Amino acid sequence: MALTRTYAAGREQCFQQVDKLINSHSLRGSESLCKLLRYLAEHSLDHPGVALKEYQIATEVLGRSPGFDPQSDSTVRVQAGRLRVKLAEYYSHEGPDDPIVVELPKGSYALTFQVRTPTPTTSSLPGVSLRFAKEEEGREEPSKRPWLIAVVVLAGLLVVSLAAIGVLLAARSRPQAAARQAAPAVYQTFWNSFISGPQQPWVIFSNASFVGHPQTDMHYFTPGSDPHAVILDHYTGVGEVLAVHQLDRVFGLFNRPLQVKRGALFSLDDAKNNDLIFIGSPAENLTLLDIPGTQEFVFRRIDSGPRKGDMEVLNMHPGPGEPTVVMASASDRPITEDYAVVGLEPGLDRERSMLILAGTTTMGTQAAAEFVCSEDSLSDLLHRLGVSKPGDLKPFEALLRVKVTHGVPVKEDLVALRIRDH
Repeated sequence: MALTRTYAAGREQCFQQVDKLINSHSLRGSESLCKLLRYLAEHSLDHPGVALKEYQIATEVLGRSPGFDPQSDSTVRVQAGRLRVKLAEYYSHEGPDDPIVVELPKGSYALTFQVRTPTPTTSSLPGVSLRFAKEEEGREEPSKRPWLIAVVVLAGLLVVSLAAIGVLLAARSRPQAAARQAAPAVYQTFWNSFISGPQQPWVIFSNASFVGHPQTDMHYFTPGSDPHAVILDHYTGVGEVLAVHQLDRVFGLFNRPLQVKRGALFSLDDAKNNDLIFIGSPAENLTLLDIPGTQEFVFRRIDSGPRKGDMEVLNMHPGPGEPTVVMASASDRPITEDYAVVGLEPGLDRERSMLILAGTTTMGTQAAAEFVCSEDSLSDLLHRLGVSKPGDLKPFEALLRVKVTHGVPVKEDLVALRIRDH
């Protein structure tokens, strides 16, 4: 199935799909999310192009008082984030073949409705056309292979089967020049080096080593205590999965397919010959340990004290008012705050580019990807970097503070920014 962003299906068909979503297993247990979904659908279809305000949603849908202040109350953003997760969950499990895909793009309260058109060689997800391939041999898998996401709990961290994202993303059918004209200018400026090269960019996502049984005692591999254990390297975080989806959405605007590879299969030949996007911190994306990484904001695992085993980020040259060390919420508590690094670095071949998107937890990694896939945050970043046109962007590193609510990154703040010398 291919997806076409359009309202041509008709208003009635769109509302039939909304009703199906509301009655689904994914959403029917949440009255507030169902109410929000229907409200957004009615507004998006009846008033296309008219932006909704948080205040309007809060007072008309969520029952907040007229004194509601969106600056101090994140209720609307949190509910919108929960709805995005539920929609993705529905189309991953209950409705992979539904004729209409409903999405709520990040940074917007306007629903989009995408119509699937059958194709003989692709399997579909919301906003993504996928072609399965064997990573080790480069041969295509049968086109009807299902999209499978296996979610397990590991010390409070959700991890999902790498079968969900061990894929190569299919090329779009539109001419590349026309696709670039459709992409926002800030996307063309930021992603210029990745869309203008002769080869497809590679996305290298983390897959840390685990041992034990997924249903009982699975945990990170520790050489000292697990010397003879069987290592499992086919799990990764939910944030990495969603990061791949976000990147594919953006590169789809340029008709530029991505190639995806898990970190365990990464080689130095890949680093020399391709533009690379790394997803996940060096603690899990171990390939980052073999190549030059970020220099200003450096990840380190805490080796003693009450936070032993947790990740922290060192600010190597803190400016006035900047923190020296930052870390996420303690691993034995629900995550409410995380930190992430966005680093654009030169590749091993200086003609290539390397982008690092990494959080101290999988939530931060997701937020880093969403940050570089959001038109608003990219506009702010490019303004701070003093970049106005493609080709002017130089290597840089950014430190982000991430607010997390109910397991969903809802806000990223730029804490520190460094422009790197070549």
